[in-house]
Amino acid sequence: MPINPQIFREYDIRGNAERDFAEPDLRRLTQAIVTYFESHGRREMLVAHDCRLSSPRIVATILDVARERGMRVVNIGMVTTPAFYYAAKHLGIDAGLIVTASHNPPPDNGMKVLLGPSTIHGAEIKQIERIAARLQPPAASHQPPTAGSNHLQATSDKPQATIHYDILTPYVAMLAEKIRLGPRRLKVVVDCGNGTAGPVTERFLEALGIDYIPLYFTPDGTFPNHEADPTKLKNLVDLRARVLAEKADLGIGFDGDGDRIGVVDDLGNVIWGDLLMALFWREILPKHPGTTCLVEVKCSQGLVDEIVRLGGRPEFTKTGHSLIKARMRELGAVFTGEMSGHIFFADEYYGFDDALYAAGRLLRLLSHSTDKLSSLIATLPTYYSTPETRIPCPDELKFGVVDELTQVLARQYATITVDGVRVQFPEGWGLFRASNTGPVIVTRCEGKTPALRQEYMRILDEALAKVLPGVAIPWEVGN
Repeated sequence: MPINPQIFREYDIRGNAERDFAEPDLRRLTQAIVTYFESHGRREMLVAHDCRLSSPRIVATILDVARERGMRVVNIGMVTTPAFYYAAKHLGIDAGLIVTASHNPPPDNGMKVLLGPSTIHGAEIKQIERIAARLQPPAASHQPPTAGSNHLQATSDKPQATIHYDILTPYVAMLAEKIRLGPRRLKVVVDCGNGTAGPVTERFLEALGIDYIPLYFTPDGTFPNHEADPTKLKNLVDLRARVLAEKADLGIGFDGDGDRIGVVDDLGNVIWGDLLMALFWREILPKHPGTTCLVEVKCSQGLVDEIVRLGGRPEFTKTGHSLIKARMRELGAVFTGEMSGHIFFADEYYGFDDALYAAGRLLRLLSHSTDKLSSLIATLPTYYSTPETRIPCPDELKFGVVDELTQVLARQYATITVDGVRVQFPEGWGLFRASNTGPVIVTRCEGKTPALRQEYMRILDEALAKVLPGVAIPWEVGN
């Protein structure tokens, strides 16, 4: 039987842990990934995982198969995805995988696969699927993986040894060296959502010497308090309440694997990734005048307006961390991000999405300012937006539905079709795009006034009703 083809997504491999990553499919998938690495001349790989309950089981099988194939494996254990990216650079190993499903529900899991300068996507992931389809499932081994340690140590004298390495110590030291705070003393509430980021966030904040109030720092793969997804308002309720109760300067939330940031200002307002980027561009663009500024299709027109005001050249780009990093490398771009909180600094950093580093840059910015975060946001161009909203739609239908929506809307409005359809209204915009990480269609809209936002929401509702009668958009109105 073939491995479920729906797990091979645009920029990672992701599905239900028990159904899609059970023996023998997991062994065959791992064998395909190792074969893929070998075909590119790699005989050494990194392995890491998040805090999901299924992750240790999946990692054990990966280590088992890799050992059988004679790969030298460096196992860095439970770490955030950015720490995994940093390990590749720190150790000089440009092949590997991290077992994670990021912000997906607890029953899910998956893999981000690294080869070369970044994680693979698109055709390369499909190549792994084709390799897996040709393979027979390898026989199970009864040799258990060796337990980890806190230092570099081979577990055998064979070439295919598994080595355990503590990457978090040099990673935190690197972050603390790059982030030097100013004279203003800040108080921050930090919500790790019981995801993987808790332990390393604590070490980082302690190294900075900042006053912080922790929420849900203990990793727990059941995510008992709320989903570790800071793009959903329901997951920010506790953070917003605590910021107001503590009279904190801001609140920061992280997703399940620590590569996305959510921010709440001193008034309890949610600051989505696009407006956060506008603040960062104020610091970065004066150093790189006239540079091309990538704008992910879900981002606010306010970001576009601010980039133009600062002298940058906006260019719309697709959603997706791997796709954006690839485009950044093509252009030599210094900075960009996603509305969902993936923030990519090549200015003073490595160009990959690291929520801890983004948090540090925000803290640095505020610590050198006398203005409150809410006051800084108030100086940006004002638009009234909805949060990113998800419409359930089966994977096998979602791209076709978006194609039909594009045709319906293009009859009346100007559109941008870099990724889905972004409808350009006179004083705002609306978006439909198929998610690459789950069975949903993502929508968002924005208007220059609340009334215009409501009007544009109505237009998107009507378009969806023509394509999917009886399906409603579960809108939220934002702050």
